Amino acid sequence: MGLVNVFLFLFFGTLASLVMSRTIHDTAIVEKHEQWMVDYGRKYESESEKDKRFNIFKENFEYIESFNNVGNKTFKLGLNEFADMTQDEFMAAHTGYNKMQDNLTSFMYEKSADITQAPLDVSYDWRDHGAVTPVKQQGKCNCCWAFAAVAAVESMMQIKTGNLVSLSEKQLLDCSTNGGNLGCNGGLMVNAYQYVIQNGGLTTEDSYPYADIQQACDTGKQTKKVATISGYQVLPANDEDALVKAVTNQPVSVGIDGSGQAFRFFQGDGVFTGDCGNNLNHAVTIVGYGKDDQGVEYWIIKNSWGENWGDKGFMKIQRGVNLCGLAMAASFPVA
Repeated sequence: MGLVNVFLFLFFGTLASLVMSRTIHDTAIVEKHEQWMVDYGRKYESESEKDKRFNIFKENFEYIESFNNVGNKTFKLGLNEFADMTQDEFMAAHTGYNKMQDNLTSFMYEKSADITQAPLDVSYDWRDHGAVTPVKQQGKCNCCWAFAAVAAVESMMQIKTGNLVSLSEKQLLDCSTNGGNLGCNGGLMVNAYQYVIQNGGLTTEDSYPYADIQQACDTGKQTKKVATISGYQVLPANDEDALVKAVTNQPVSVGIDGSGQAFRFFQGDGVFTGDCGNNLNHAVTIVGYGKDDQGVEYWIIKNSWGENWGDKGFMKIQRGVNLCGLAMAASFPVA
């Protein structure tokens, strides 16, 4: 066999091997996508739509695999129900902190709360004290602001009364519209608190159940008040020491930059230390803090993307570095 023939044999043999490897890889992803569709009940209107969503799924899957294959990470990523969406599509439907409203908000109901005397523990988790309701799902509505505010009020009421009651985000979505909140187009927790004060309280989730669409305010339902607040406190911007003291007293709602792809696919109980900026576009509730075995300090946040995201809907995120801008806009209701 001549040298040229040997070269061609090796070349085409290698090419065939690469093609075969790629075919096996793509087949595995097709099977993964089919199983994912079953797991999340996803159905597509046409084959062309399915092909489009598969290609997006494939890109996200390969990103997750590539991320997890790099060592020395404090957290892992995994497939969730958002895996067939582009990052832009996801952000357009599952966030909702409206930073543009910040300058329009007058803190007319701001009421100081004493956080200076809070005893500082190495760790504190309000879930262990029965003060946190199960994780909820905002769906395709940019009203994270309502979920973050309601979660803080629910916990405050439990700490005050000993009773944990799931309250209505839908009431805020439909009715908290006079202070700058824009329903599924975004809002702020402080505006939600102002509404709760003006209305004289919030009703229960059962009385005014959630749907991921803004509708006309049900004035009858909003009068069935079971939780009240007298004011709210806005913490100094970027002050994580003040935030620790506040969270020791009660859960705190915060704005956060949730635009990173790693943030979207965070999975498990590791500590998120990923890349993110400080462009606040999402809202969550801090329900605790602690330190892992490697000495990494973290916050515990409750999200509103359902229990299939993160660690059953929660995330540990690095503390002390204002990661994702989470200390830029922190507030909590006052009893």
